Amino acid sequence: MACVERCRCCAGSRRHSSILYNILRSEERAAWPAWQGPRRGQAAGGCPCGSRRRVALKSPQVACKAASAVLVKTLRFVQNVPCFQELPLDEQLLLVRSCWAPLLVLGLAQERVHFETVESAEPSMLQRILTTRRQGEQTPPRGPAPGRPHHGPGGPHLPSAGEIQAIKGFLAKCWSLDISTKEYAYLKGTVLFNPDLPGLQCTQYIEGLQREAQQALNEHVRLIHRGDEARFAKLNVVLSLLRSINANVIAELFFRPIIGAVNMDDMLLEMLCAKL
Repeated sequence: MACVERCRCCAGSRRHSSILYNILRSEERAAWPAWQGPRRGQAAGGCPCGSRRRVALKSPQVACKAASAVLVKTLRFVQNVPCFQELPLDEQLLLVRSCWAPLLVLGLAQERVHFETVESAEPSMLQRILTTRRQGEQTPPRGPAPGRPHHGPGGPHLPSAGEIQAIKGFLAKCWSLDISTKEYAYLKGTVLFNPDLPGLQCTQYIEGLQREAQQALNEHVRLIHRGDEARFAKLNVVLSLLRSINANVIAELFFRPIIGAVNMDDMLLEMLCAKL
């Protein structure tokens, strides 16, 4: 009843059968990959309004500056790992491209970066449809400009409240565990050396590095936290939570407000080759 009073998305099957509703639902289903399952915060048959609200940073200058500083520190950490430097450049870039977002979020947790978001005003459902169709009639379809990501006719994709909650939930989990500097380093090593990426040539070598990072983490926990036998498992739960972090959401949240439609791959390559 509370959900029905707050919004109109659960107003009944008669409203769900409207043409406008069906058009928007079909567009949304097409945009959301089926393999990802239900959206975070959306149970089957439940009201998804709260988790789907689009949000933006309350203080983008402060939060984006902090995130940029953490990204620089993160890549500096990666560059200073001797085993990473021994890999060919294309292998290094492939690893960094795949894991920069989870490494950044780990860095945000380590640096205790707090940020707040506010709900972003969005056009109505009818405005979205009319604007999209009008743009399609006035401009011929064309691909994205070189070096620019393609966001579709709706423009940049603002993160949803549910996606932000996943990030904040991860940060809160890390802070509750009071993870040490060494533990963060071993976690980052486990994330960085991912042997399951397609296209890698040094798979066995990278798999060995990931195994060494996990073993070092386990030995450190057993030595420092002898009374907490579950700590190693708790830290591995932290790693599992990283899988829910979307790199596109991180880019849109922390880098688009100050850099614009940045191509993260190009920026990472430039930063990786620079002496940070």
